[in-house]
Amino acid sequence: MELSRRRLLGSASAGAAALGLFSVGFSNGRAWATPRFPGDPFRLGVASGDPTGDGFVLWTRLAPDPLAVDGRGGMPERTVEVEWEVAHDEGFRRVARRGSEVAVPELAHSVHPEVRGLEPGREYFYRFRVGGELSQVGRARTAAGARDWGQGPGRGGRVSFAFASCQCWYEGFYTAYQHMAAEDLDFVVHLGDYLYENGVGPTAGVRNMQLDASFLRETYTLAEYRNRYALTKLDADLQAAHQAFAWIVTWDDHEVENNWAGDVAQVDKDGYPDQDVTAFRARKAAAFQAYYENLPLRLPQRPSGARAAMYRRLSFGRVMDLHVLDSRSYRDDQACGDGTKPGCDVDRRDPSRTMLGEAQERWLLDGTARSAATWNVLANQTLVAQVDQNPAPEVLSSGLDMWDGYTAARDRLLTGMHERGASNPVVLTGDIHRSVVADLKLDFDDPRSPVVATEFAGSSISSGKDGAAIDKVGRDWLTPGVNPHLKWHNAQRGYTRMRLDRHELRADYRIVPYVTTPGAPVETAGSFVVEAGRPGAEPV
Repeated sequence: MELSRRRLLGSASAGAAALGLFSVGFSNGRAWATPRFPGDPFRLGVASGDPTGDGFVLWTRLAPDPLAVDGRGGMPERTVEVEWEVAHDEGFRRVARRGSEVAVPELAHSVHPEVRGLEPGREYFYRFRVGGELSQVGRARTAAGARDWGQGPGRGGRVSFAFASCQCWYEGFYTAYQHMAAEDLDFVVHLGDYLYENGVGPTAGVRNMQLDASFLRETYTLAEYRNRYALTKLDADLQAAHQAFAWIVTWDDHEVENNWAGDVAQVDKDGYPDQDVTAFRARKAAAFQAYYENLPLRLPQRPSGARAAMYRRLSFGRVMDLHVLDSRSYRDDQACGDGTKPGCDVDRRDPSRTMLGEAQERWLLDGTARSAATWNVLANQTLVAQVDQNPAPEVLSSGLDMWDGYTAARDRLLTGMHERGASNPVVLTGDIHRSVVADLKLDFDDPRSPVVATEFAGSSISSGKDGAAIDKVGRDWLTPGVNPHLKWHNAQRGYTRMRLDRHELRADYRIVPYVTTPGAPVETAGSFVVEAGRPGAEPV
């Protein structure tokens, strides 16, 4: 869909006015003393996130009319006091902490209370109250203490979580989340593409739901991004997974626009950015604000215009340090106009090019070197492993949006962790809508080069519609002799369950056979183990 720069800048100006309130303070208008809502204000559910040894952040957004076209969720321009409680039991007979937050219209009446003072490695329950309305009950577990193994009593010295990515609402049902919610997990990691910004046809894809036309075009404005989140978060299976576990989230590209890089928009059909820098920053600012408004993020992750500090580190006792990356905000523009293509070797191997930016790269390498945990796990967006996507031996075809388009940055990452002695590095990856297990080597072209880390790429929740265990891409990638460091491939939808202790890490790829209709069963398509001190995955 084409959108004039005048319309984008004009519609973004309203969002920019709200974004300016981050520096000058929120509205202090008259609070709504006795709020009454036209419907359930908690229709978008509840969530928790970023667990630490003594707490987590909670989230909800008041929206009695979530799909109101103006993006306000059916709420008036008034502040509302929202009470919250955290208890040891689901019946809230033993309340551990309680408090209140003010929901303001400038943040779409979302609240992000940060709860502290809880015990490490323990399960808690939480809920919200506003006026006479009570929210659903959510569950969250605090992280293990700094000296502890595992996540608390009965966990057997183990950390257990699932990771997922890529949930295009229009392309499939979120049945995988229904199954994930029934797992025995400590938390969930979401690696990006929580929503998709692109436009769709006259009905809402496979869900066949009639929507206002504003929901069907590509998102540019704050109201449009807010409503795309509302549409996504109304899904009952997604809400169930949020209620069941704390989530640790980071973004990839579709939270803003496909394949954006820093302040550079995606390229158009002629190979040029489809928006100038000013227009794209306005779009990013709207997208970043809506992301914060709709997810359980702490105050340091609240954006300031088109900038946000998304990368961060969370520790889970002596078992794991989780390094959450942002591989979009600081990267150089993709080489050769983006895409997947042969050639471009001079550009993609330019030693000055960066994927993470100098500060984040240094933070990551220093953090993995200092870590005292058994496992250093990277929550990463795009595939790190080298992949020749053409089976012809004389042709090297690279995905330039992936780390293959930033080979010097990849060399610095893998060599840096190897030389610093980072303990058991493991990379979790989303983006590619397929599952891949790979050995990460110092030199992918040398079969004798040492394996320094293991990569587990997970499939999508729904993006790409129904998948298959093997497709043409998988056959090309697994052609003998083409990518010998790739250990496994599957193109079905689902999530990956991880279990770690001081001795080994196990990954179970949980897949659903279809997503274009609801009710799919779940099964384990493959399981792999990495032994501590021995990089590289082996099938179970």
